[in-house]
Amino acid sequence: MIKEIVTDPIFLSRKSEPASKEDIQTINDLLDTLKANSCRCVGMAANMIGVSKTILAAIIDNEYIVMINPKITDKSKRSFEAEESCLSLNGVRKAVRYFSITVEYLDCKFKRKKQTFTGFNAQIIQHEIDHFNGILI
Repeated sequence: MIKEIVTDPIFLSRKSEPASKEDIQTINDLLDTLKANSCRCVGMAANMIGVSKTILAAIIDNEYIVMINPKITDKSKRSFEAEESCLSLNGVRKAVRYFSITVEYLDCKFKRKKQTFTGFNAQIIQHEIDHFNGILI
């Protein structure tokens, strides 16, 4: 189900809790909401639809992916300054992002994955993981 985008900075500033198999409806809602907003958005964290769980959905290499409880386990020394926007907030903000990250996560079938992302794909994931920590970009 497509959900309304949360814009309350107090709610968005809360840290998210780990997700479990009981959160499958949130996963589906997050994907539906990302697909409905894909013309103006490439990634979403669950708190953007009102659920404080560590789930993100993103468009990576033109495919929709879900990451449940993602953790960045490695990052490049190389970083860059990016200008980012967010559906939950107005305007554009600067953020420092690592060019390359390795992420361990569970996919939407709760299978363990480990993958390396670079460039814009890495930037998307870092932005959404910031949401889990209450960091507003």
